[in-house]
Amino acid sequence: MFNFLKRNRSKDGISPPEQQGLQKTRGRLLLGLEHIFLGKRQVDQSVLDDIEMLLITADVGVETTQQMIETLTDALSRKALKDPEALMEALTSHMKALLDPFAKTIPMPEHSETPYTIMVVGVNGAGKTTTLGKLAHYYGANNRSTLLAAGDTFRAAAIDQLIAWGERNTIPVIAQKPGSDSASVIYDAMQAAKARNIDIVLADTAGRLHTQIHLMNELKKIKQVMRKFDKNAPQQTLLVLDASMGQNALQQAKQFQQAVDVDGVILTKLDGTAKGGIVFAITQTLQLPIYFIGVGEQISDLQPFNAHDFVDALFYDRKDH
Repeated sequence: MFNFLKRNRSKDGISPPEQQGLQKTRGRLLLGLEHIFLGKRQVDQSVLDDIEMLLITADVGVETTQQMIETLTDALSRKALKDPEALMEALTSHMKALLDPFAKTIPMPEHSETPYTIMVVGVNGAGKTTTLGKLAHYYGANNRSTLLAAGDTFRAAAIDQLIAWGERNTIPVIAQKPGSDSASVIYDAMQAAKARNIDIVLADTAGRLHTQIHLMNELKKIKQVMRKFDKNAPQQTLLVLDASMGQNALQQAKQFQQAVDVDGVILTKLDGTAKGGIVFAITQTLQLPIYFIGVGEQISDLQPFNAHDFVDALFYDRKDH
């Protein structure tokens, strides 16, 4: 077994959250690599062909995978790749270079008279409400005061869930009864934040399918109402995507980006899927930053996205790499 595969067998210590959260994707990749390299001491084109299929099954995306393979093929032709170790070093370096431009830190606004507003959008079940609760924790840990706006008025459970997150973070929640106008709830929240001298409004919205044009247009209306209070609001529109949806998440993202000018992505449920390669497809196709990845259920399991840590977690045990 080659050294880069051996490094993944260590059982000592506790892996960091993104390492644990990417176990399913890493498991698929490692099993595939073990099969590809079985009996191989040198890299040839057949190895690259097999790796191409492996990456596609991990939902890296056809175009992005082809780009990676072209880079490796060029290195092979220059005899820069002689063995599996050299191939893995070249592959992971290229992966990090692809993701680096999109691993950006979410803005950390300074206090001002007008609150900074972040609105989250996405389809049903992507994890928007839970993500908002975790975002509140993240900003609180960075000494920013937050207020939650229960703009998902379609589901009573979503309102209750956000109120629970408010209690957990010890922060205020602005909510109205189910069926209320979402734009009005968020507008009231912005007013309340200004009156209470709060830094950031975190606004929930109802989940909607990317194919529901009338509901997508409703998001535009919400933005218009918010801009009556602050012409620059929302300062951030974040798209929450469920990683387990794979390529379908990419199609969702395209539609939301066209409808509401998405500023960045939060990718949830990476711990529950073997399709972690979707990170590459999303960044390369949409050219949008990924601010956070969700790798578990705990309040601290919303991790700022780091390209190098992410790629290392796909292939290596960090403490040995």
